[in-house]
Amino acid sequence: MTQHTDVVVIGGGQAGLAAGYHLRRQGLDFTVLDADPAPGGSWQHMWDSLHLFSPAAYSSLPGWLMPAQAGETYPDAGHVVDYLTDYEKRYGLSVQHGTRVEAVRRDGERLLVDADTGRWRARAVISATGTWSRPFVPAIPGRSLFAGRQLHTVDYRSSADFAGQRVIVVGGGNSGAQIAADLALDGRVEVTWVTQRPPQFLADDIDGRALFDVATARRRALEEGRTDTGGVASLGDIVAVPPVRAARDAALLTAKPVFSQLTPGGVRWADGSEADVDTVIWCTGFRPALSHLAPLNLRGAHGRIPTDGTRAVGEPRLHLLGYGDWTGPASATLIGVGRPARDAARALTALLR
Repeated sequence: MTQHTDVVVIGGGQAGLAAGYHLRRQGLDFTVLDADPAPGGSWQHMWDSLHLFSPAAYSSLPGWLMPAQAGETYPDAGHVVDYLTDYEKRYGLSVQHGTRVEAVRRDGERLLVDADTGRWRARAVISATGTWSRPFVPAIPGRSLFAGRQLHTVDYRSSADFAGQRVIVVGGGNSGAQIAADLALDGRVEVTWVTQRPPQFLADDIDGRALFDVATARRRALEEGRTDTGGVASLGDIVAVPPVRAARDAALLTAKPVFSQLTPGGVRWADGSEADVDTVIWCTGFRPALSHLAPLNLRGAHGRIPTDGTRAVGEPRLHLLGYGDWTGPASATLIGVGRPARDAARALTALLR
């Protein structure tokens, strides 16, 4: 059976929910399709010790401030899942969970959305699938020869899973620093943290609130055509959340340059020396999950779909939301996705009416 609606939103995480909120305010008929069987988006798959960079009030979707978590300045991932679950109910967004979209195709004046549970004909589509389902691992020499265990950020849950092991964590971003700190503070894991370049830590008093201010300044600069984008580079990369700070201050979080290759039993360093390793955890980022849009033939350089704001340049009935700054400054964050979601809903309202 083919169902009909004004807008299909693909993805029921934070970006999809923000889109649903603003589509409802615009009075458009819409359906939200989400592959996960339960609410919470990618937050329900995060590691146990993960906490937000910002207090709850600075980590909210449009319309409703995230409640504070008792005893926590920075809420944990479970609290975010609860918030997103309640947000979905609060605004009656009726997300269809357990529905994986396989393809979006043009069908005359409509877009045809094929999923594993049915088909929808829509006047427009908002794609908000994020990046969590597309982990990236670099092509390091010897990767296929390594006999130990290889995981990505998406597979990591707890340091307890690696007790007694020799673990290398690869990646100089926030996830690499946090997972390396989690393992180092456990005390039962021999952990080595390696990065492509020396890691840069933000000052201890800088958290997500300051980062959001920077992103806001950057958006304004871009809108005004200025090259000054708010001093983003000066802020560094890694937020010194309490566990990262504790591991750093205890001299447990000193990074080494990335090894030159993997060997069957471990790694070989640039100077030719080798080390035995049981597990490599790749904290090396993600790519946009856009395979469902392949039939539209919109991809440009670097696998991205060219956009004007959130609108796909080659298909005005398609908007992309929450993939990173190229679909709206800070649009991959809880607090930052609200504005581009509002802009997408307004643009679609103007187009469809």
